[in-house]
Amino acid sequence: MTRRTRRVEGTMIVQRRAVTAVLATATLLLTAGCSSDDGAGGPADGTAPSRTTAQANPSGQPAEETPPAKGTVKVVRTVTEGLKSPWGLAALPDGDLLVSSRDEGTLTRVDTETGKKTELGEVPGVSPEGEGGLLGIALSPEYASDHMVYAYFTSASDNRIVRMLYDGDKPAGEQLGAPDTIFRGIPKGFIHNGGRIAFGPDKMLYAGTGESGEEGLSQDRKSLGGKILRMTPEGEPAPGNPFPDSTVYSYGHRNVQGLAWDSKQRLFAAEFGQDTWDELNAIEPGGNYGWPEVEGRSDDSRYRNPTAQWSTDESSPSGIAYAAGSVWMAGLGGERLWRIPLDGTKASADPQAFLEGEHGRLRTVLAAGGDRLWLTTSETDGRGSPEAGDDRILELEVS
Repeated sequence: MTRRTRRVEGTMIVQRRAVTAVLATATLLLTAGCSSDDGAGGPADGTAPSRTTAQANPSGQPAEETPPAKGTVKVVRTVTEGLKSPWGLAALPDGDLLVSSRDEGTLTRVDTETGKKTELGEVPGVSPEGEGGLLGIALSPEYASDHMVYAYFTSASDNRIVRMLYDGDKPAGEQLGAPDTIFRGIPKGFIHNGGRIAFGPDKMLYAGTGESGEEGLSQDRKSLGGKILRMTPEGEPAPGNPFPDSTVYSYGHRNVQGLAWDSKQRLFAAEFGQDTWDELNAIEPGGNYGWPEVEGRSDDSRYRNPTAQWSTDESSPSGIAYAAGSVWMAGLGGERLWRIPLDGTKASADPQAFLEGEHGRLRTVLAAGGDRLWLTTSETDGRGSPEAGDDRILELEVS
């Protein structure tokens, strides 16, 4: 197997947890965000604008307030520990959290006041292997009335999305209803299964997929692999999608595991690179993000350039969240939390790294409201070095 197909989720198959301290001073290359004017990732001449200079606002609306170049992160507390391969995370209306276990195929409710864990039940049909299993979860936009939980998981034949009724009045272990499959046929593999799902401000369901190790799928708009998909809560192509009768929203992705919207309802996505660059991308409908033709920034006007890029040892990004004017990105191989301050869809300053090596591999970050974030570690996923108490959910205060 070549190196091109061996690098997975921040490590080589033959590697274990990498030493990160020597990477702390590595130089970051930032790039321009997506441009809706010319269909390319940056200016027509391929040159990058200044990383710290505000960009023109094409909408004609008042300029947004640019967050400061530097911020802070404080770990407030450990919410709970002893989780096994946690992956997806969703916040319930009462403040508790749901967390999925990739390898055990279970959903667990976490009381954020006491840390108590209650297993809701096992999701039938999950077939964990490699990077596959029970991955992203999301609550229905009508959760208050329908109590539906959506989940993305790897089955014996494909990756699919299901929804289940959550009935908290039933005994622990029996609180999940039978899964209703709303979408199927996403390519599966030992690596690159994507897996992040989220409902957008438009109440449509978005899903980040991987190319399952078959690079050609990313540029094939008829394939569901290596894409960001957009669909109705029933799994149909969402109104206004860029390609007729298709759930494909953007393509040319390698492995998308992070989705988040900023305060102006703009979508950002985190992307695993191969050997050179990991990416944070501002997503435009119908945009081609280049894989496998390019990795990171290029001068090819056919492909959209990333908002920011990192060497693969510094990041290996999974979940992202938006808070305090910045995107916050969890790094697996990089074992750190990145802050990317935004000016529109551009990075307004150099990203900052926090928590380097302090909690090991970091999988999912979720906005908790205001200046707070939830953050999960990922040391029990087979590629970490688990210690007593792993894995954990942390509460962070950011600015």
